[in-house]
Amino acid sequence: MREIKAERIAEAVARLCVEANRVLPESLESRIRNAGETSPVSGPVMEDLCSNLDAARELALPICQDTGMAVVFAEIGQDVHIDGGFTEAVNEGVRRGYVDGLLRCSVVADPIRRGNTGDNTPAILHVSLVPGDKIKLTVAPKGFGSENMSRLKMFTPAAGREDIIRFVADTVMEAGGNPCPPVVLGVGIGGDFELCAKLAKEALCRDVSIRNEDPYYAELEQDMLDAVNRTGVGPQGFGGDVTALAVNIEAYPTHIAGLPVAVNVGCHVTRHKSVTI
Repeated sequence: MREIKAERIAEAVARLCVEANRVLPESLESRIRNAGETSPVSGPVMEDLCSNLDAARELALPICQDTGMAVVFAEIGQDVHIDGGFTEAVNEGVRRGYVDGLLRCSVVADPIRRGNTGDNTPAILHVSLVPGDKIKLTVAPKGFGSENMSRLKMFTPAAGREDIIRFVADTVMEAGGNPCPPVVLGVGIGGDFELCAKLAKEALCRDVSIRNEDPYYAELEQDMLDAVNRTGVGPQGFGGDVTALAVNIEAYPTHIAGLPVAVNVGCHVTRHKSVTI
């Protein structure tokens, strides 16, 4: 049994909050810089997005003013003993990261009565137990310009492949320029109502250079990407070739009477960073 102090978890989460908000994953940044937009209107828009990435890195500033709600995925090894409160440590890390890192705090204490918590806590925390004696932490700050454009539909099993592709493309069409395209899409298929939404969020945390390991879903990812880019929404909604940079799918078994599909929309700065301790 390996012991990990809660303070170490808090320190790691704080660092991840800041780093994720300042620097994009390398593969996603490469997609933005090499998008190949041909529209005379939207081509310069893509250049502006690249300039913004450069400025954030050079000035140690957030890539986007909406530094998001902190979504934390924790894979905890079964041979780990945590000395201290785990949930408390995660929220303390978020508090330090956002307050000390001068990131915008956007969380309200109550969904209807509102009231900013002042430190971006509490985080959205997903915990899973895995073999081993380590903890993998992934922090994915999620802005709500894109989150608000996400959709979930409980299809029946009669729905076909093209119905699902159309649902994904229609989601992007309805969103227009609101989620700051070009977008990254996380698609969850299967499970039940809440699991397919979680799968979609997990899909957004997969490196955009990695395709689904199942060839069927890898092909479906490409077909969805092609369909979304045919919508012509384009960068920031100004029209063009590049509406989406990537589509990632995560699938799970489901009930014989159902076919849940969730689309979690990520903006062009779909941020996430991980560490293993």
